Amino acid sequence: MPELAIGVDIGGTNIRAALVSDRGEILRKLSERTPSDPLQVVERIAAMVGELDMAGVTGVGIGIPGRVDCASRTILSGGILNLAGIDFADRLEAIVGNSVVIENDCSMALIAEMRIGAAKGYKNVAMLTIGTGIGGAVASNGNIYHGHRAAGQLGHICVLQEGPLCPCGRRGCVETFSSGTALRRHITEAGLAASSVGEVFEMAESGNSAAEAVLQAWASPLRAALDNIAATMDPEVIVLGGGLGADAARAVACLPVVAPWFRPTILPAKLGDDAGVIGAGLSVLTPDRNLAEKRVVLVNGVPASGKSSLAKLLSQRTGWPVISLDGIKNPFLEHIGGVDREFNRTLGKASYQAIWSLIREAPPGSTFIVDAWFGFQSKALLEAYIEKAGVDRVAEFWCKVPGTVAGERYASRLKDRLPGHPGAEYVSELVVLADQAEPMGCSPVMMLDQTKEPDMDEVMAWILGVFDPD
Repeated sequence: MPELAIGVDIGGTNIRAALVSDRGEILRKLSERTPSDPLQVVERIAAMVGELDMAGVTGVGIGIPGRVDCASRTILSGGILNLAGIDFADRLEAIVGNSVVIENDCSMALIAEMRIGAAKGYKNVAMLTIGTGIGGAVASNGNIYHGHRAAGQLGHICVLQEGPLCPCGRRGCVETFSSGTALRRHITEAGLAASSVGEVFEMAESGNSAAEAVLQAWASPLRAALDNIAATMDPEVIVLGGGLGADAARAVACLPVVAPWFRPTILPAKLGDDAGVIGAGLSVLTPDRNLAEKRVVLVNGVPASGKSSLAKLLSQRTGWPVISLDGIKNPFLEHIGGVDREFNRTLGKASYQAIWSLIREAPPGSTFIVDAWFGFQSKALLEAYIEKAGVDRVAEFWCKVPGTVAGERYASRLKDRLPGHPGAEYVSELVVLADQAEPMGCSPVMMLDQTKEPDMDEVMAWILGVFDPD
């Protein structure tokens, strides 16, 4: 079994918590409104941890919105929610009965982005999260850099000494110019009828000079801060995350080119709102030994056996992409008229080949969910495709339903099927097929009764046992 941890990200609006594997996969996720009382925050997190807890959980990582002294597990200060001065980590540890690691929330997000996100493969990285305020984090030689106690407060780089007053007590921090709060101020002061940064971009692209000025006022101070980071830290990349990270990266890219000394590579974060909980979980786990393995989940069963529903649930739990036979085949059926059953079968074979070609071209460390009725081709062909695609581990789910159920489901969906799929004449054939069909059996198989809702906790425990048996 893989190592598991619970990651918690405390936001000003919501507390997010997730069960996380050592590959950074989210296996289950919860979200609740953030209480204003710090002690109630401890209670709510303890309850969420209790709900997510299971055998194999090695600890709890928590991203704190504020300055943190990780060595002493002390919260030094906070923003909208101030958790300083309440022995946060010790209180929580006593309630949940497991070890607790605390870290600044942006540092947790950077851990995730470096392990599986935009900064994967880099060791010297700076990150800013652009939201209500601006958070910051720095990694040096692959590890979060803390300095004396709480380095990385990049949102408080001063870009104008006589600028607006910042919540930190100084004036002219980049947060006062380039945060989401500042963007709303820029929009209001310009008199723009825009409710989002996307609308501001659209207005600027249509030649609206006021919108162009808003983007300039928002992005230029950020660019100055990024240049300062480049000059002092020389990171390989700077990642912009948070709710406005991608928009900020876009706005900065539109500014005139600067001197080559101060031209760091700017990347938008990839993991979105999940970065905090993933990084918090990973902060208490050792990197998975098998990150370079390529893995495939075969969601198998006859037509109308519930394959697509199961594949979707698996993808929602794990973030693994789904490739389906019909997903590749149907666009061709939409454009090709007069398709008979034999040609439909030919398209199916070609789509089957395309699936394994896509998997073959994917990099090591990829995991795919393949939604298909594999029995229309031979086991030997499937095994050959798996081998050629360089797949290291395979797990198969067999979606089992009685023939009568499969026939009824198929018949009820005929009106929604594209021309080329077998019609009503196929129902009686499907009834017989469903009662006789069996899994491919070229890997471990879990049988699922698809006449009822699957127990996804049981499903995830089984599949993690197959993929990480040690």
